[in-house]
Amino acid sequence: MERTVPLRSGSVTVLIRGFVADVGCELLYRNDEPGPVEAVFVFPVDAEAAVSPPQARLGGACIEAQLREKKQAQELYGDALAGGQSSFLLQQEGAAGDIFSCSLGNLPPGEEAALTLRYVCELSLEPDGAARYVLPAVLCPRYTPDGWDGEDVTQGVPRVPQGKLPYTLSLSATLQSPHGIDRVLSNCSLSPLSYTSGNRTTAQVSLAEAPPWDRDVELLVYYAEPHKPSAVLEIGLPGAEPASPPRRGPGEARGSCPPTSQSDVTLSRQLFVFTDGEVVNTQEVITEVQHHRGTHRCFSFGIGDGASTALVKGIARAAGGSAEFITGQDRMQPKALQSLKQALQPAVTQISLSWDLPPGMEAELLGRGPEVIFPGQRCLIYARLRGQPQPPDTAVGGVTLQYRVQDQTYKEMLQFPLQPQDGDRLPVHRLAAKSLLLELEGAMDTGSEGDQHRALATSLASGVICSLTAYVGVDTERGQPVQGPLVRRDIPLAGFGAATPLQKMCYSAPGPMAWAQGPSDVSMDCAMVCDFEESLDVPEWAPEESPLLRLVSLQNADGSWDLDPQLAAALGVSETDARGRMPRQDVPPGVWATVLAVVWLHGQAAGQCDEWELLEAKAVGWVRGQAGTRLSECLEAANTLLGCSVGPAVFGL
Repeated sequence: MERTVPLRSGSVTVLIRGFVADVGCELLYRNDEPGPVEAVFVFPVDAEAAVSPPQARLGGACIEAQLREKKQAQELYGDALAGGQSSFLLQQEGAAGDIFSCSLGNLPPGEEAALTLRYVCELSLEPDGAARYVLPAVLCPRYTPDGWDGEDVTQGVPRVPQGKLPYTLSLSATLQSPHGIDRVLSNCSLSPLSYTSGNRTTAQVSLAEAPPWDRDVELLVYYAEPHKPSAVLEIGLPGAEPASPPRRGPGEARGSCPPTSQSDVTLSRQLFVFTDGEVVNTQEVITEVQHHRGTHRCFSFGIGDGASTALVKGIARAAGGSAEFITGQDRMQPKALQSLKQALQPAVTQISLSWDLPPGMEAELLGRGPEVIFPGQRCLIYARLRGQPQPPDTAVGGVTLQYRVQDQTYKEMLQFPLQPQDGDRLPVHRLAAKSLLLELEGAMDTGSEGDQHRALATSLASGVICSLTAYVGVDTERGQPVQGPLVRRDIPLAGFGAATPLQKMCYSAPGPMAWAQGPSDVSMDCAMVCDFEESLDVPEWAPEESPLLRLVSLQNADGSWDLDPQLAAALGVSETDARGRMPRQDVPPGVWATVLAVVWLHGQAAGQCDEWELLEAKAVGWVRGQAGTRLSECLEAANTLLGCSVGPAVFGL
């Protein structure tokens, strides 16, 4: 007889305020078997999400969760099962932080239970300005290195064919932004966006149908002013760690700094890592990257749905880079080139924060503070404010970020009202605690016992789970123990269909790459590593045959183009015209070809300038050094041949 699965549905509600998402997921269970069951659900979570107390309803009783040291929580759960008590256990699997398991034990026959999981997470800023929320739905099996003797929880997860999952998923989202909501896009079908205020500062949207389980669910929220600074103030428990349970007293503020730039091109190597993220020894990889922090900066890219957020974000965090995720129909070029631009920025030094607060108030930064800030990137800073409550509607605080780029000093200032926002969920407290826990858990790998004790204390005080703690809840209201032998039921996830595998490849370019144009002339060492398992099941990727990519592929290493039939075809002209329209006989063919290519980029591919502006700068630098006084004539002739009207400023004329 086919096994029944006790999980019936998952209902997700998301509150997105600016670049923070507060998420609740209600899991509905029903036991249709003749005896009690234990339902075990293994699922992915963003590694930087702050998971807060779950809650269960069973037979009319509400079971509250307690955060305990992990081993103690496991023992309490085991004792409850042995005693016939209904209970649940929520824990992080391993040290990576992006896989959790939820066990609901001694669910009596014929009864239902609703278990609500909650977490809060920061939203990344996409290259096009969208705030990106992802509901992880894909948990790929991890592959293990030779000699690995640790546990891999993904290997025990049952898989069923697409469309055969016995439970459903729904999602609804409420959006809030004081600066206005422009639109929402998704990789799944959405209901029409419904504005709930006349000024478009609040809106609602939901999935129009149950999503396919072969991909993560993504929402891209576009705000009217995505880079405008903002601050949020919450009141917490006096004297407690950040993210304490909701009480009244002095609180914390989170500032979101506007885009600035930071990168340290004195570093000997900038490393670009493209990975499916499906490794089991995540923490070992991150620790190895951390050991080379002084000589390397890592920019990481997670390819495909289910890429480990712990690995991809952890690599970037450990080596002062940035992380990007490329899924579905995403184009790799904009995200890869955005990171390349970040790698080429001049160094930012002497970063400092100063606070302007009323008398009797002081600010304490939580954690090390910002170490790397890249162009177009959101910078979230967490601090604790101490002091007396301020008069309503009058008190204002301020924070100033100061930094140096080469020989210039810059300041960014933000003012915010010293009045807390409504609500008792305290997302800022929980995110602040998670940020501190990531820092402390990273330091634990170096063998610091003090950091381990502090991480445990911070987790228990804040109510935010970490690798050292777990949530446990026990039903103490049921008068009689649940009778009968307990049967374990593992909740299945969607399997993966057959696909053409990517070949395992590794490429490294250790030689120096000189960039002629940019904020400063730099010479740097770039390396790229792509590591995809040969058995990886991913959709087949066909190379794009766009005119832009054809033209780019013809550029020489020094930034120039050759005048040949391939270039003429990419420009859409005949080779005869390409050679015959050269303005003067003494113009070198390479100069004429490079001018044609630059003019074509500006005239025919201006909408994709983010993808070619670096190579165009290199080409302009080359041609200015070769053309001399002939450049103006070449530009005029190129505009005539290609039907463009590119101005002389492009070439610095």
